[in-house]
Amino acid sequence: MDLAEVGSVGGFFALRTGAHGGAYVPFAQIYAGGLAPLSARVDTVAGKLGAPERRVAASVAQLGLAARLWSVALGSAALHGEVPDLDPARLYWDPHRSSPDDLRLPEPRAVPTVGATAGGPPVTALAEAVREVVQHGHLVPLAAALRADGRISHRLLWGNAGSALAGAVRELRVWSRQAGRPEAGERAAAIGAALFTHPDLRGTGTSRDGSFRRRSCCLYYRCPSGGLCGDCVFDRPPTRSSAREVSG
Repeated sequence: MDLAEVGSVGGFFALRTGAHGGAYVPFAQIYAGGLAPLSARVDTVAGKLGAPERRVAASVAQLGLAARLWSVALGSAALHGEVPDLDPARLYWDPHRSSPDDLRLPEPRAVPTVGATAGGPPVTALAEAVREVVQHGHLVPLAAALRADGRISHRLLWGNAGSALAGAVRELRVWSRQAGRPEAGERAAAIGAALFTHPDLRGTGTSRDGSFRRRSCCLYYRCPSGGLCGDCVFDRPPTRSSAREVSG
């Protein structure tokens, strides 16, 4: 697999390979109940942001991980018609690092896709592969782990997942225009549209003219230096009562 070009899209799209050490742990350990690394990441984010509630830091931490996972898988699918195997037992994470040094694979390999032709797998097959690798393989168990670690809305977490997916598509479309690879941007948009048909993602936001606006809030605005994200459901920082309605 050629991950170098994928990584050139931006830091969120980069994936380190090779031997690992230090604080790297497999995601499978976290999903099996070993929550200490995840708790440490949430605590670190809370400290850096001055988060008034731990769930705010948990939301921001999950949003970052969702963006990393979608970007790596979608980027490879859009650019090369291959989806990397990000099995939680093979994908290692260092909660003390940020992109692109936080994720590492021992060696890259692609997951099988069905219906491949001379032109590569169809968009539907690539979308299903990305869904299995990222949504089912990581986002579902990650949400369960975060909810086991502390109180946080299920709706908010899926809103973050939708926002991160839309952001990955947007970055790929910008890069594809600049790199003279318009077909990659078109493929990314088509895969993203297919992914958004799933019930967990379908209601997370609305798309119009290439832009995305979510129907929930990640709560970042509640941090002392925070504000509203570009795709936030709110037009201005809300009162606590209105925020509660969209954060679950």
